[in-house]
Amino acid sequence: MEQELTQIQRSLIWKPPPHYDQRIPGYIEGYVRREDHRGTPSAPGRVATLIDKEHWDTLMDHHEATERVWGAAYHIPTAHINEVRQYLNIREVNGYSIQFSPFHPTTSAPATTTPIKCLVYIGLPSNPQFLGPQDPQALALHILKSKGPSGENREYLYNLETALLGLSTESGDAHVSDLVRRCKGLEGGIAAAVVGEGEKEEER
Repeated sequence: MEQELTQIQRSLIWKPPPHYDQRIPGYIEGYVRREDHRGTPSAPGRVATLIDKEHWDTLMDHHEATERVWGAAYHIPTAHINEVRQYLNIREVNGYSIQFSPFHPTTSAPATTTPIKCLVYIGLPSNPQFLGPQDPQALALHILKSKGPSGENREYLYNLETALLGLSTESGDAHVSDLVRRCKGLEGGIAAAVVGEGEKEEER
């Protein structure tokens, strides 16, 4: 039996799993995209995760939740399902829970417009990596200073926003875009501070 796999909230939107033969943009409902941490122990960065909407409603968050969480579903041929599942289980480490959810393809997807049963990785509040609500400005500053084996945390955030905006005319994520604006605003201030410090050193 063939199976659809999806990882709609994080880097698989722009860095797909191996062996897929079809990519379908769309969304799921009943979840909220937020951040938990993952990376090096000394400087853990921030990555997006999905949390259950009912749990999110109990939290004091700085951003409103959207009804839809956009992403991409990847179809994996039967011969490669086990291999890809193992790959994803290694890639999506640190306490994610596997769940299945109806995935709604965008109306522009040529293959189907009916919901697809998809595998998703969900961040649980019981996971030690789950951070809960965070001050957006402090979060942006942390993202700017974090990097790990996969690169700089800010590039992850910028790639996520670009990938989301490319899925559909409705697929933007206000939470992600707000963090991007904050990071880029802080980048300008940090660059100016560095230049200023360099000029002071030359004067000494």
